[in-house]
Amino acid sequence: MEKTTKIYIAGHTGLVGSAIWNNLLSKGYTHLTGRTIEELNLLDQQATGLFFAEEKPDYVVLAAARVGGIVANNTYRGQFIYENLQIQNNVIHQAYLHGVKKLLFLGSTCIYPREAPQPMKEEYLLSGQLEYTNEPYAIAKIAGLKLCESYNLQYGTDFIAVMPTNLYGPNDNFDLEKAHVLPALIRRILLAKWLEEGDWDAIRADLDKRAVEGVIGDRPVEDILNVLSRYGIKNNPPRHGEGHKGTQRVSVEVWGTGQPLREFLWSEDMADACVFVLENVSFREMVRLSSPGKGEIRNVHLNIGTGKEISIRELAFLVKEVTGFRGNLAFDASKPDGTMRKLTDPSKLHALGWHHRVEIDEGVRRLTEWYLSH
Repeated sequence: MEKTTKIYIAGHTGLVGSAIWNNLLSKGYTHLTGRTIEELNLLDQQATGLFFAEEKPDYVVLAAARVGGIVANNTYRGQFIYENLQIQNNVIHQAYLHGVKKLLFLGSTCIYPREAPQPMKEEYLLSGQLEYTNEPYAIAKIAGLKLCESYNLQYGTDFIAVMPTNLYGPNDNFDLEKAHVLPALIRRILLAKWLEEGDWDAIRADLDKRAVEGVIGDRPVEDILNVLSRYGIKNNPPRHGEGHKGTQRVSVEVWGTGQPLREFLWSEDMADACVFVLENVSFREMVRLSSPGKGEIRNVHLNIGTGKEISIRELAFLVKEVTGFRGNLAFDASKPDGTMRKLTDPSKLHALGWHHRVEIDEGVRRLTEWYLSH
């Protein structure tokens, strides 16, 4: 890739796209282009085609997607499958029609079966049933992966699909209804800390920036306490003889037993891996790694992960330590745990020469600092 290569990053303002954009800038790439959803609706086939005809990008990073946590995935099932399929179909097909040299498609490790052996290798795709709560999203991502693979085989394109594990980092989504587990934990525990300290200025400022169910900072205390309670941030009455400043007065409920294990990847590490793949890896090279000596070419994609995992319980207590919250974490075993393990095998990417740098304890500290400064 030349430093003046024209690169279109679809979804450049989100967690994934912004990290890739910044990584490309840091490496000296000078011709980046992006569009907000107000400027270009990728659900619109005609508008997407017109954009490609006018802009003529050489490389494309497809990071635009409808995403969310377990509640959003399970609630907006139709929206998640339709919008993701539509975005992928429009961008990938227009990239083919307009002769894009290379496209990088961002998926998710939720494409793997719920009961896949651990750690999950690329070849485990389509070997069993998906996790029900995010099945529509996963099917859309599988379709995008297979669209890239099929266009490569039929048309000779160089469209590469990568499957990052659970991501977190700058520009993450901290919406308490739709956020993934780590940013949601950080925000809820910070709110609990401020409640514990009686720091209503911090609570009101937080709600002014990111309202919860329409509740902003100027609402009465009772309204704020009610909405926080609905998201597991409980202002419990002090126990007898404890006074009004007992450190266990405020608690945060965490869904499930805390036993499930999860892998987390710092978004800037993910971006570095994506740019590494753009610069150094071709579909032909991936076929060599994925299907040595086999007649069939399938599941030619790359996992991006750390190969390390942490329990939700350990994660919650790590966030508690980093934020300085002194109250109680209450694990609600009546709520679903979800898949017990989701660990990727990133050995193919390691074989190509890339490894992650940021470990989870450092990443939680960085993301907490980012949230507090934004």
